[in-house]
Formats: sequence, structure tokens, C-alpha cells
Amino acid sequence: MYADRRSIYKDIEEINRIALALDEDCTLDEADEMLSEDDSDELKLVKYDSSKKGFYIDPYRRKYDLNDIRLLAECVYSAKFIAESQAQRLVNVVSSFVSDHEAEKIQHDAFLTDRVKTNNKNVLNYISTLNDAMSKSIGGVKHVPEKVTFKYLKYSIHDLSNQVERRQGETYKVSPYRLLINDGNYYLLAFDDKSQKMRTYRVDRMKNVSPTKEPRDGEEVFRSIDIRTYAQRTFSMYEGKQEHVTLQFIMPLLDTVIDRFGTSRDVQYFQKGDQYFTVTTDVKISDQFFGWILGFGRRAAILSPNHVVEQFTAYIEKISEMYKEYADG
Repeated sequence: MYADRRSIYKDIEEINRIALALDEDCTLDEADEMLSEDDSDELKLVKYDSSKKGFYIDPYRRKYDLNDIRLLAECVYSAKFIAESQAQRLVNVVSSFVSDHEAEKIQHDAFLTDRVKTNNKNVLNYISTLNDAMSKSIGGVKHVPEKVTFKYLKYSIHDLSNQVERRQGETYKVSPYRLLINDGNYYLLAFDDKSQKMRTYRVDRMKNVSPTKEPRDGEEVFRSIDIRTYAQRTFSMYEGKQEHVTLQFIMPLLDTVIDRFGTSRDVQYFQKGDQYFTVTTDVKISDQFFGWILGFGRRAAILSPNHVVEQFTAYIEKISEMYKEYADG
């Protein structure tokens, strides 16, 4: 199809009048009048750049930016009541509000799994940085997935409102592979060079996330993982009768316990000597909860109420009897 200069100009004029009519919810005649009364390009979607001698789409005229649409897409992904096929269709719908290249960033392979709001205002920026680091193409240009560095934070029993850097401020360097969404939290699944294992990191616990331009490692280890099984093991959930309980843990388990119960007003933490702390909160009592406590061995204990302690004791005895039967043949 042949197009001369005048037809292209005409097409751009049509785009601008239609876009303005849609934005202002007015007729085309009203849009024409508005454009004729405005000598500047302020109302135009497609503008002319005299320095580059070409037309461009004004990014500030868009109703939504990339982070807005990404957030909407992740809300769709995380809704349990939406079927997988429906979720993908809805994500395709919201992705239509941004460019094709931006839509590719939104429709990344963040794997949805099924756990307290964060004060870290940089999470969305970190998610964008991690997505770019994992991408094989950015803006249509080939990109080699790269390692990232960050500082990792933890809670202190002396100040639960602020986090401090782990390992005395040591910089972590990992090879990122997947973002996992679990109960409202983002986790990064990455290959750790030191341990030579895949590990998960809470994105809202990260600080100063930066790409390194170093190609990532651990491809074979990542491919050997069944991501669904890994996620289920990492983010176990439980249901049961709710009880108000007090638990005791050794101090190094503070981050793990806060990950489980959070730091809201209805969760109370107290230091108990130099080695222990207690947490009092509502817990749904079940075998899965007892198994979670039992996994800490002598590092954790249920202090009250007595009937829950008795249930836990019976749970342990039942398991012990089962293994005695196995041992007796």
C-alpha cells in the first residue's frame, strides 16, 4: 500500500483527534474545536520532534504507567478464586494498555504460590530491576541474564519497626531465576554462588538491588527443580481451630517467626533472657502447625494454653508410637 507524506500527516491528525475524543469523552467535532483552539501540542497524543525530525507518542498522555499495569496483573495472578485460564485472559486485557515491549515485561513467568505488609517503598522498583536482570530481551534488544547484588535485612528484637543489615552489611551476589508470589509477598528464587544451591529471598527484605552485568550461574541446578513442589515445600500452609497461644523460640529464629506471624498490634513479642524470645498470637491449631513447631526441635516450644500443650504432647507421642511399631517390625 503506497502512502505519501500528506497521507501520513492526515493519519496522525486522525489519531490525535480520536485519542482526544476518547480521553475527554466528547465528540470528534468537539475534539476538533479543542485542538484548533490550542496552538501547542499539549492535547496531542502523537507529537512532532523537530530535533529528530520524526513523530513520537507522548508517554505522559497515558492513563497508566508500567508499574500500574504490572500491579494490576499481579493482583489478578494472586487471586485464588480466578482460574488460571481466566487469569491469563485478564492479564492480556490489562497488558493492552501499554506497549508490546512493556507487555512482555508484565507477562513474565512469576510463579504464583499460596503469606504482612511491608514498609519498603522500593519493592516495585526492585521487582522491575530483577525482571530486567532475568530477561533475555529488554526493549526488543537481546540481553544476557545477569547476576544481581543487594543487602539483605532482618529484624531485631530491640526495634521491630526497623530492619538491620544481615551479616554485618555484607553484599549478597546471586543469580536470579524466578519471582515467587506467596500470600502477598514477593520472593526471589536465585542460585547462591557460595552454597551452590537455589535459595529464596524476600524482595521486601532487600536493599540496594543492582545488576552486575555478570552472566548468571546455576542453570543446571534450576532446571533440576520442580518449581511447584519447591514452592509447596517452601511455603507450607495449615488450617485448623484458632487458639491464642504463646510460643518460645531461640533468638536466631526471630526473622522466621516474623515471616510467619508478622508484627501487627495483635502479635506480641517479648525478649526472654539473652537467648530466647516469646510470641503471643492467634494460631490455627493443626497437625501441620505442630509439625512446623516440631521442625525446630529444642529451639522452639509451646508455652500456653495448657490444652494446646497437651495436644502437642499427644501429637508427639502418637508419632513416637508409630515409629516404635515400625522398629518392632
